Amino acid sequence: MTVEEYIGKLTLEEKAALLQGKTNWTTRDVPRLLLPSIFLADGPHGLRRAKSDKQLTIRTSIPATCFPTAAAMANSWDPELAEQMGKALGLEAASLGVHVLLGPGLNIKRSPLCGRNFEYYSEDPYLAGKMAAACIRGIQSQGVSACAKHFAVNSQELKRMSVDSVVDQRTLREIYLTGFEIAVKEGKPKAIMSSYNPVNGTYANENAFLLQQVLRKEWGFDGFVVSDWGACNDPVAAIQNGSDLNMPAPGLGNAAYVVRQVREGKLSEQALDERLAELLPVILETTAAYNLKPSYDKDAHHALAKKCAEGAIVLLENDGILPLQENEKVALIGEFADIPRYQGAGSSQVVPTQLDCLRDELCDRVQLRYARGF
Repeated sequence: MTVEEYIGKLTLEEKAALLQGKTNWTTRDVPRLLLPSIFLADGPHGLRRAKSDKQLTIRTSIPATCFPTAAAMANSWDPELAEQMGKALGLEAASLGVHVLLGPGLNIKRSPLCGRNFEYYSEDPYLAGKMAAACIRGIQSQGVSACAKHFAVNSQELKRMSVDSVVDQRTLREIYLTGFEIAVKEGKPKAIMSSYNPVNGTYANENAFLLQQVLRKEWGFDGFVVSDWGACNDPVAAIQNGSDLNMPAPGLGNAAYVVRQVREGKLSEQALDERLAELLPVILETTAAYNLKPSYDKDAHHALAKKCAEGAIVLLENDGILPLQENEKVALIGEFADIPRYQGAGSSQVVPTQLDCLRDELCDRVQLRYARGF
């Protein structure tokens, strides 16, 4: 069936339910119409695919390649490398039954105190946009959907769910929206994740200026908008103002509330149809990719991650020590050389298929003395 045919056959109750998540990671299905559910999963530098759609835990996800974070990838200044990484991420997503990959992240690094800066490319919106667009193209070349996040002006962790980002139009456009604009126009993501915070007094997930005026009318975005997990404050206002999917699983009480508002004339059924016309195409397109059930070469992807890491290294000065000569005497100090801190925490934490550490890499090449400490 076409999207229009699905919408024509859905009941009002089914329409409202489809705009609310079913589980922590899946959308709702409609078995009588053979309309499938899709799986959304973190994250921006490696799959964090939960073993169950009811699971939110971080450390028990299915192993996947852990690529360098966006902060590292931006150091490469290499969109082609970002696209290669995106292609690998998309292939792993499809192989693990993920339809929508929740990344890349491209918020602006306004403050070094932001605990998720590692997940974002740059304080430069042009660089962030170019790298994100390349990553999106790579991900979506495998038939799955990328989901650029967090839209918009979500550049701090302190009170990130409630702090009002008050910003004038010039600063908003030139700094905070430019990266997203480049990512949308050049990468053409099928999904955008709204942020938790209000922007100039209105929550991003219910913000018509951001979601309708800027994102769709000005930039031509034609995919669906998903709330950050728990970022929907008012399901009716969200539907009315351009947010398509309320995640993770607010329960059917939300759908019943939406139905009630339609029947009382406070929300038009046409608004539900518009949101479904944005959501359903992605469900159908990504399901087709998932049904192919591709596989991937873990060693090849690990080698690509190493290539990305090498491209991200910035050498400030070499006073003749590098490259290290074979059998040279080297002192290696610091526990991170033995137990590396190679990624951030939270929703982007990956259980890696392979993990290298500097101590192991050096011990066969030089005469190594190692000490813990800093």
